[in-house]
Amino acid sequence: MNIDVLISEVGPRDGLQNISSIMPLANKKKWITAEARAGVKEIEVGSFVSHKLLPQMADTAEVVAHALLIPGLRVAALVPNLFGAEAAVRAGVHKITIPFSASETHSIKNVRRTHDQMLDEVRKIVGALHGLPVRPAIEVSISTAFGCTYEGNISEDKVVQISEALIEAGCDEVGLADSAGSANPVQIKSVVSSVQAAVGKGAFAGLHLHNNRGLGLANVLAGLEVGVTTFDSSLSGLGGCPFLPGAAGNIVTEDLVFMLEAMGLKTGINIEALLNVRKILEEALPGETLYGFTPNAGLPLGFQSANMPEPSSININ
Repeated sequence: MNIDVLISEVGPRDGLQNISSIMPLANKKKWITAEARAGVKEIEVGSFVSHKLLPQMADTAEVVAHALLIPGLRVAALVPNLFGAEAAVRAGVHKITIPFSASETHSIKNVRRTHDQMLDEVRKIVGALHGLPVRPAIEVSISTAFGCTYEGNISEDKVVQISEALIEAGCDEVGLADSAGSANPVQIKSVVSSVQAAVGKGAFAGLHLHNNRGLGLANVLAGLEVGVTTFDSSLSGLGGCPFLPGAAGNIVTEDLVFMLEAMGLKTGINIEALLNVRKILEEALPGETLYGFTPNAGLPLGFQSANMPEPSSININ
């Protein structure tokens, strides 16, 4: 791909799981198609979880089926256990993301497993998938890697040890998530560098950042300085963890793309087309708060993107 930074859109999963509204399937399809048309190349379209816990994700298999029809789009889904991974494989996703919390307290609340139990679950998933002739990529996202609402500070050594254990278990990549929105740029550079040194830069997936305390984009810059080239974000800043108090607010995809393109970095995304996607959320989620400075202020007069591609001709119903 002729890009410098990969933006992985997580709104259809992380964004929708943290709001009370349930977006209709037709609107989810429209959203994903529109973002892909704007140039977004990877979208986490949902999660294979209990419908009782997260009714917002009840139609994930149908969403995946639609997304797989979009040329050039890498389709990802979150899976918390072997049951979810098997469902994701049946659906045909390109990548699964497994959540593994650096905070054991959060792990028990989020996936109802201790660290040892969750590592065993990861091994089961890896074993089941590695026996397949074609399998999705396996990424583990280490949540609360920079701090936890329940436990406070998380030691860097602990995050490194977890990363090494996950790679030894057979995962393809590990990523780091600032689930509580407590990270600062110095901490980002330190923890990312340590994990990269431990598992290798090729096995480091990227950063998933929240903007609770306004440092989301500053933390992106810190990540760039230590070689991170993949960042998760959510359209209009929707999202957060339902099982972590105060963990609201992913970094805003529109603001992230604007910043990177203004800096001269290529995302492959047409920001004007991306800004128009917001209208789909406004129509489908009335009453929900949508965030973002760039959508509200508009693009600066004379703004020049690093590489403004024409919107794709994708047209899927």
